[in-house]
Amino acid sequence: MTISLCMIVKNEAENLPQCLESVSSLVTEVVIVDTGSEDNTKEIATRWGAKVYDYQWQDDFAQARNFALQFVTGDWVLVLDGDERLNRKVIPLLKQLTEKKENLVINLIREEIGSNSSPYSLVSRLFRRHPQIYFSRPYHALIDDSVMALLEKENHWRVVDLTEEVAIFHYGYQPGVIAAKNKTEKARKAMESYWASHPHDAYVCSKLGALYLSLGEVKKGIKLLKTGLKYNSPSATPQVLHELHYHLANAMVRENQFTLAEKHYQKAIEIPIAEILKLGAYLNYGSLCYQRRQYQRAIELYNTCIRIAPNYALAYYNLGLTYKAMGNIPLAMENYRQAIRLNPNYPWAYQNLAVLLFKQGYIEESASLFKTAYRLHQQENPSLADDLKEELKLIGIRLEEAETEGETDILPEKG
Repeated sequence: MTISLCMIVKNEAENLPQCLESVSSLVTEVVIVDTGSEDNTKEIATRWGAKVYDYQWQDDFAQARNFALQFVTGDWVLVLDGDERLNRKVIPLLKQLTEKKENLVINLIREEIGSNSSPYSLVSRLFRRHPQIYFSRPYHALIDDSVMALLEKENHWRVVDLTEEVAIFHYGYQPGVIAAKNKTEKARKAMESYWASHPHDAYVCSKLGALYLSLGEVKKGIKLLKTGLKYNSPSATPQVLHELHYHLANAMVRENQFTLAEKHYQKAIEIPIAEILKLGAYLNYGSLCYQRRQYQRAIELYNTCIRIAPNYALAYYNLGLTYKAMGNIPLAMENYRQAIRLNPNYPWAYQNLAVLLFKQGYIEESASLFKTAYRLHQQENPSLADDLKEELKLIGIRLEEAETEGETDILPEKG
């Protein structure tokens, strides 16, 4: 079986070589549709042997992806974006799965690099080239609608979830990237347009509702998420139902409706999907328990996160916060240190560990950690770094002496 890589891109010169390199031992054809690059994206694609086609952008990702599909000749289609990489570890397994004649779609785990609370999703990005499989929806374009219709007519096909290993690493949802590419506004415009004609569609209710929450429009988000749960639309798959409950729980926390939040976190966790997809629900449920001083339950939930994803730095960090609140300083420090080992770019872990060391009289080590925390905050949030600098002066650590900044008990602990 042959596999073709199919992409739509715009101004991806910085990312494209790494993306293409990641699939070089898997695909036999690369089809790239360019939607108006102003850098040398097309030249890079051509050097890699890709078939490159121009397309005038119509504010509709599904249209663009379907345009690209018409040029694919392989037996299977792998869809990636320019800011994604394929995990080479899964290539042998992908080759095996595409050889099975009954397999129609192979759903892949994608990790959002830089996302803290909910970094994993299941995406339908590898599928058999079939005339009745095509993309729908202008934003978050997917093949799922057409696949469901095909399965109703041809039930011998099989859809496989590959959940043993992360298959796709996605770098496009880091805060700086989102701001630079104005992704949020593009997403809102496209999804609101689709929602206007599909007001009860569970999938768009989930995605647009979550977007409203991220923009601070909580009431609108809650209304949309409840709508998605109320109507049993064809798109209400287990994963979509999980996301609806998960986002609604997050909204209830923001509204201080903790009992309702707990109810929806529990419902999200009960949905029969892969455990790795529930990581955000376990983590945020744990944070709710921490906020309510239910520390033992919080520890159980954070340890569940670690069981599912042993390298999940944020779970260790949250364990540190919980043990600190319980007065168990050695375990708090141990978990902060593990969070730092797993994520050396997380400033709050450095700061909270520095606070504990400072209190115990380890001034030199705490100053070094404050310095690292300050540097990381300068990269992510300069105004926050400036605030911390002033707070450190109050406890006798001056930037001129230690070039350090960090969180102290003068500031609220970062949870």
